[in-house]
Order: sequence, then C-alpha cells, then structure tokens
Amino acid sequence: MISNYAGRRGIVVRAASSAVAAAAFLFAVSNIAEPVPAIAASAPDEQACVALAQMAGSNLDISTAKFMPAGTQLPPAPPMTAGPPLPPLPAHCLVQGVLAPRTGADGKHYGLGFEMRLPAAWNGRFLFQGGGGTDGFVLPAIGATATDGLPALMQGYAVISSDGGHEGMGVDFAQDPQAKLDFAYAGLGPVADLGRKIVAQYYGKAASYSYFVGCSNGGREGMMVAERFPTAFDGVVAGDPGFNLSAAAIAEMWSLKQLLNIAPKDKDGQPILSQALSDEDLKLVATSVVADCDGLDGLTDGIINNMAACRFDPKKLRCKHGAQTACLSQAKLTAIEAVFRGPRDSHGKALYASWPYDAGIGTMGWRIWKLGMSPTSMPNAIDATLALNSMRLYFLTPPEPTVTPESFDFDTAEKRTEQTAAIDDVTGDLTAFAKHGGKLILYHGMSDPVFSPDATIAWYRKLPKSGGDPQGWARLFLVPGMNHCGGGPATDQFNALQAVRNWVEKGSAPDQIVARGMTMPGIARPLCPFPKFAKYKSGEVTDPKSFECTTDTAK
Repeated sequence: MISNYAGRRGIVVRAASSAVAAAAFLFAVSNIAEPVPAIAASAPDEQACVALAQMAGSNLDISTAKFMPAGTQLPPAPPMTAGPPLPPLPAHCLVQGVLAPRTGADGKHYGLGFEMRLPAAWNGRFLFQGGGGTDGFVLPAIGATATDGLPALMQGYAVISSDGGHEGMGVDFAQDPQAKLDFAYAGLGPVADLGRKIVAQYYGKAASYSYFVGCSNGGREGMMVAERFPTAFDGVVAGDPGFNLSAAAIAEMWSLKQLLNIAPKDKDGQPILSQALSDEDLKLVATSVVADCDGLDGLTDGIINNMAACRFDPKKLRCKHGAQTACLSQAKLTAIEAVFRGPRDSHGKALYASWPYDAGIGTMGWRIWKLGMSPTSMPNAIDATLALNSMRLYFLTPPEPTVTPESFDFDTAEKRTEQTAAIDDVTGDLTAFAKHGGKLILYHGMSDPVFSPDATIAWYRKLPKSGGDPQGWARLFLVPGMNHCGGGPATDQFNALQAVRNWVEKGSAPDQIVARGMTMPGIARPLCPFPKFAKYKSGEVTDPKSFECTTDTAK
C-alpha cells in the first residue's frame, strides 16, 4: 500500500508495505526481446516544458511544469518496498496538476490529480500507468510495472499517472458520488485524453501508439479502459486484476470470518488474527502441495506449472493419533479449506471463485493479506484493515460502518453490493476493443491471496467470441508461485509491456513470455498463454528453451 503521500501537487514519496507496493508500483522484470532504443525527437527544451503551464484553465490546474535534467533521482524507497532501487531518470519534462477540480457533495475538494513525465528522447509512444489499492496518491509517472527492469520512461515512453480522483488511502471519498464514479472508471478516459494533449503540445505531434499497464486495481483499470474506452489504447497489460472487486471484497470478509473463528484469544477474549495459522502451518501446506504437484510438468524444481493436473487435498495433513506437529488440527484444516473454496451463502451458492493451492502460500506475500503480523488483537492484515473498511463504506449500499466479519450477512451480500459492482466490475464484453484492433495481455500469480487466479481464468474462458477468437487479441499468462503482483517462489520478472508492444506494432502474438525470478537466480522459464503450461522436454533446466508450451498434462 503506497503511503507517505506528500501532496498531489508535489512529488510523491515512494513508500509502501511489501504487499501492495508490488501491486501498485515496483514490479521488477526481465526482458523478453531486444530493448528498443528511444528515438531522439527534436528534443524539446526547458522553455517548451515551462510553456505547458499555459494549458491551465478553468478545468485544469497545473502546479508544476519543470524540465528535469538527466540524473534526477526519486526519493529512496524505505525498507519493505518491493523491487530494486530505481536508476537515475533521463532528461524529461515533469508536469503535475489536477484535472476537473471541484468541491464535492461532502464539501471536500476533489479532482483528478495527475503527474506526467515526457522524456527528451521520446520513442513516439504514450503510456498510462495504472494505480493500486484504493488509489488516492499519484505514483511517480515512470512506468515501472511489467517492463524489463528499466521503467518505461527510461525506454522513451511519455508516461502519465493519476490518483483516481481523490486524495488519501481511505475510502471516505465514497460519500461523494462523482468521486466514487471517477475511481470506478470515469476518471480514466479524461486523464488519458489529457495525457495525449500534453504529448501533442510538447512534441508537436501525436503519439504513434498508446498503452495502458497496471497491476491489482491498476489491472482492473486496464481491463476497464478496454471495456469503457475501447478505442483509447492500442495495447493493455492487466496484472492480477481485481476486475470484480465487489465479489472479491465478499471473499475477503469470508476469509476473515473463517480465520477469526480459529484465532487464539487475548486476555480480554479478543481474537489475535495473525496467530490463527502459524508460519509453520502455511509452510506445511506449501511444501505438501509442491511435493504432490511439482513433478507434473516433467521437472521437480519447486515450480508447479501443470496446475490443471494438480489434485492436492489438504485433508492428508490432518493430525492423527494425538500428533501435534507437522500436521493441521481439524479446526485449522476446516478454516483453510473454507478459505480456498471461497465464500458461500447459507444455501451453498458460490459468491466468488475458489483459489488454487500453490507454492506461494507459505510466504509473507500471502500472510500480509490474510493474517498479518500483529501480535495483538489489533490486526494489521490488509483484509482486516483496508478491505474491511472498504466493504463498510464503499461496497455496501447503504454503507454500514459497524459491520464485522462475524455479523456480515453472506445471504444478502450480492444484493447489497450490486450497485457498486455495476460501476466497478468488468463484464467481459470487450468486443469493441477487439474490433478496434486492441491487444490485451493478462497475467495472474497463482498464489495471489486477494484476487483469485481462478476468477481470472473463468472470466477469460467466457470472453465473447464476437470479437474473434480471444487468443487473437487477448491472452492470459499464469505465474506459478507468484503472490499479488510479484513475490513468492516464482519467476515473477518478465516484460509484458514489450510483449504487447510487439503484438500491436509487429503483429507478433506472444506464444510465450520468458520470466526470471529474484528468488530463483540463474533460471528462466517460459510463461505460456492459457490453457498451455510450460512442460520440461530435455536439456539444461535453467534454459527456457528446454521447455515447451503445451496442453498435454501427461508427465
């Protein structure tokens, strides 16, 4: 969760918890193609940059129009921030401001805060960088998500980012109907249009291609622009997308309820969420599923590529004959099975997707969402803080500020969240985007604890055929072991931006994307377009050429 917001008209300090930082900002990756050098434009000078301030008017405040020399560095990241240190920035024009400033129905100031960075050596392309969490902050517009470790700005892209129409990490903005609509989708189109206008003004010509890249809520935003603004972008990369936020929020309430039920109590009888499952419990599940399913792709390497063939049953871990270690009590087993099965109403109807059992369950990237680390009854898990408050004040109509996981009514959950779902969720009808020629790359970590990869798979399977074979314009890549937008025992470093660019500009559809991992140095694996998976053939196990993308689930 990016924090330490220093004002929408100033530079945002890059800070984060390890979980949402990966979702919103620094997802480090490695290249799949030769890097394309930036095209030296007729380098606009400092005067041209300062002149952009003249674009301001009644509907646009510009607080900064400043030329930044080569070597500028963003403030250093604090501990627990995902990703490597950023390299010095190239010479570029920095523009910051607020689009459509207004006073909301709640008397607060609103507007679409934005930042744009335009490199002196421009490659002719425009990139919209998606947000994360509940937005409320303007990320440095450098395009660090799903690139090759070298942010898009350094590759010559002109990049814009936005705060989603409100300031602050909370959900109080939901009291203003327009702010809620702007966060859901309405703010995306105007910011994209503004970015293109600034590009044309600064460089004297329009961008040749437009791209959108985001993960988590930024992934949802990417899918949303493809649906709601189908001609605005040529290519979209949507990672670990929360495309059905309302249902995922119900699932978070469900998980909380199951885990609180088994959490030990403090002296006042209050549950300590972080202790509902120990690190040893989670690692036991992770190592057991790896033991059962790792070799199904032809190679025992800690990576479960052939997930379709995995038939892991956690019941095998139930404690027997008085055993208390290296096993799960019946209460813990029941809670784990309920969490991974997904939420149900009292009639057994599924309210969201299930989750796959995978190798990343035993990592901090999973714990921080579901359990947290607080040693007291004051939880710090994201599900118990941001997610719970979002359900209370954002998803429910009318809001219910005092609802708890224990008191939450799952029988009425769909009805009470349907108004928010109507503006937040992506229906799957991307026909206009496909007919426009747009290309969509989805990726999802198989150990994502907040947005289920099973939900994304189900959404992808239901893509309407009226836009042509979905494989011709939309491809899904599953990342074994990866937590939410990065992390875990995974090859989580890959270049989806270059892949979608090759698809858009060269007609080269991605038959695989080569990935590496910070926790797996020295190896590379192909990520395959669903329903294919990477199967080991022969040769050096560190070489991606030793694998083939196939649907053959036999060993």
